[in-house]
Amino acid sequence: MAKDIEVGGTEYGAKDYQDPPPAPLIDPEELGKWSLYRAVIAEFIATLLFLYITVLTVIGYKSQSATDECGGVGILGIAWAFGGMIFVLVYCTAGISGGHINPAVTFGLFLARKVSLVRAVLYIIAQCLGAISGVGLVKAFQKAYYVRYGGGANELADGYSTGTGLAAEIIGTFVLVYTVFSATDPKRNARDSHVPVLAPLPIGFAVFMVHLATIPITGTGINPARSFGAAVIYGKDKAWDDQWIFWVGPFIGAAIAAIYHQYILRAGAAKALGSFRSSSY
Repeated sequence: MAKDIEVGGTEYGAKDYQDPPPAPLIDPEELGKWSLYRAVIAEFIATLLFLYITVLTVIGYKSQSATDECGGVGILGIAWAFGGMIFVLVYCTAGISGGHINPAVTFGLFLARKVSLVRAVLYIIAQCLGAISGVGLVKAFQKAYYVRYGGGANELADGYSTGTGLAAEIIGTFVLVYTVFSATDPKRNARDSHVPVLAPLPIGFAVFMVHLATIPITGTGINPARSFGAAVIYGKDKAWDDQWIFWVGPFIGAAIAAIYHQYILRAGAAKALGSFRSSSY
C-alpha cells in the first residue's frame, strides 16, 4: 500500500485519506443524470442571490454616502457583504454543486480534474445567467438609485494602470482559489480532523480580505460572473472597456492556484515523475 510522508520525516503506514478519482474530461453519461441539472440550478440560484445582496449593498452604500460622507456601511461593510454571502451560499450549496458560485473557481477545479468539462461549462453558463438575473432584480426594484450610482459594475479606478488592475485580479483570485483547494483538500481534512473548521468559513474570509485590498483598485472582481452580470445590466461603455480584466485576471489567478496546489503542495509533479521513472525500468 502506498505510504505518505509527513513534513519532518514522520512516516505513516498507510494513507489516512482518499483522493477522489480524477473527473473525466468529457462524460456523456453525466448529461443523463438529474444530479447534474440539480447542481446547475443550485449554481444559478446561488449566484443570483449573491449578486442581488451584494450589488444592493454597494448601491445602498453609495446612495447613503452621497448625502453623508460618514453614512452607509463603508468599504468594510461591502467587503463583509461579499464575504458573508459567499460563506452562507457555499455552506448551503456545497453538498449539491460544490458551491462554486464563480467561473474562476470552476475553472481552477476543472484544471485540477475535480469536475468534468461538461459540468464546468454548464456551471459557468448558469453562474453568468444567475448574475445577470440577480443584478436585474436590483435594477427592477431600485432603478433610479441603480442608474445613478453605477449599477455595482466593476471598473478600473482612476489613477491605476491596466497592469495594476490585472495584477490585483490575478493575485486576489489566486488567494480565493488557493483557499478553496486548501479548505476542501481531503488530505488536509483527514490530518486536521481534530480541528473542526467549516470549509465555507475560510473561503468567505478570503473573499472578505481580498475585497478590503482591491475595492479601491477595481471594485474587486475575482468572479467573472459577478463582473459580467453587472456590466450586462448596467450597459455603460466603461464597464465593458475594462471587462476583459475581470475575465483574464481571475482565470490566470485560478490556473496558478490550481498548479501550485496540485503540483507543488500536493507533489503531483513529483508523483508523476516517480511513476514515469518506475515504468521505465
